[in-house]
Amino acid sequence: MDYKRYENGGTDVVIPIPRSYADCWQLVRSDYLRYKRTMAPWPKIACYALISRLFAFSLCLRMASYRGWAYPLFKIMHRHLSKKQGLHIDPECHVGYGLYIGHGCGVIVNPTAVLGNNINLSQFTTIGSNEGHAATIGDNVYIGPCVCIVENVHIGSNVTIGAGAVVTKDVPDNATAAGVPAKVISYKKPGRYVSNRFTWQ
Repeated sequence: MDYKRYENGGTDVVIPIPRSYADCWQLVRSDYLRYKRTMAPWPKIACYALISRLFAFSLCLRMASYRGWAYPLFKIMHRHLSKKQGLHIDPECHVGYGLYIGHGCGVIVNPTAVLGNNINLSQFTTIGSNEGHAATIGDNVYIGPCVCIVENVHIGSNVTIGAGAVVTKDVPDNATAAGVPAKVISYKKPGRYVSNRFTWQ
């Protein structure tokens, strides 16, 4: 596994870049931990993908992020699940360990966005850009329902973004932000809704 470091305000975000299907599977296992609170052997993880469409989407997203011999198959599966679930996260998007999608509906993430490790995405979330570079988001971040994160803002680590917020400015580490436009309303209990965190360092 290779790693790429992104500057994110005062704290850098380190994102895994898979260089093999073994690396992709490590990312799948990190996502499984977020859903099921435990690690498991590959047959159990594969069976869970058959009964959970959200996790199946995550699995295809991860496996399509490496352009190996099975890339066309995983790309087709990813596209099918994307349309069926209303989840638009491109395999080119840099996503850290432990992605958790709370509800499979209306999640749109621009391919230029950077999502750190242990991110929670809720329904009707948009992380977008009209100017060629979307947000960089730190580790252990909870993004509530109906949130819009606009353009190249920096979201710190251990951040909670409340439902319906429109984020147009940077949010510092350990903050809770809410409102339209979003403002910091608290520094209490940072990252409190991000459970079952995957530890990779």
